[in-house]
Amino acid sequence: MQLADFFAQHFVWLSDPTAWAALVTLVVLEIVLGIDNLIFISILTNKLPKEQQVPARRLGISAALIMRLVLLATISFIVQLTNPLFTAFGHGFSWRDLILIAGGLFLVWKATKEIHHTVDPAEHGDASLAKTLQLSLAGAIFQILLLDLVFSIDSIITAVGMTDEIAIMYIAVIVAVSAMMLAATPLANFIEKNPTIVMLALGFLLMIGMTLIADGFGYHVPKGYIYTAMGFSALVEGLNMLARRRKTKSGDGH
Repeated sequence: MQLADFFAQHFVWLSDPTAWAALVTLVVLEIVLGIDNLIFISILTNKLPKEQQVPARRLGISAALIMRLVLLATISFIVQLTNPLFTAFGHGFSWRDLILIAGGLFLVWKATKEIHHTVDPAEHGDASLAKTLQLSLAGAIFQILLLDLVFSIDSIITAVGMTDEIAIMYIAVIVAVSAMMLAATPLANFIEKNPTIVMLALGFLLMIGMTLIADGFGYHVPKGYIYTAMGFSALVEGLNMLARRRKTKSGDGH
């Protein structure tokens, strides 16, 4: 009887078509929001030794799942993170805003640093470059966890705005993070095999970082604009790659 009461209390939404629509929408939204995190994880883990790359991705994404589930368990606390702490520049800053700004600054710093070393790798000499490119597994996981926290809080607050059913939030988060787990290695391999994609991905991270900072200061940029720009840039780069491959094949034919 107790089990029946539990299901009646927590899964009554199963018979509600509106709840299913909310679940599908939230799953898609969580997957889209996870793209940012996935690009960062792919770029970061590609700098590790080959044998550590896959474990690092799995550990980082597993940590993201655990973090999201823990945050869902403390959802009443997470909702309070949107309450203003102080006012400056005409904007009431909450803990969420401060976390987004800190995460955005970290992303901008990280992407700028990687772009600098990609564009001008020989500026400080080979020894300095070798030292710069070295990244320990612990260091990679630490950086992944920092961004996991930022994206997780934003993800959970988004979920809260979509539905009141905690079960729907749990299912959406688990499905989205599982999709990230499946896509992580193929995406990382694609980025590694196509060097020009690295610069494009770093540009995405730079844009995402600036968007997080703007959001923290109260200037919300619709996600649709961001992902449309990313999709258009990826399409242009895909056409460039196709043109280069056909040019190479044409040259081989002669």
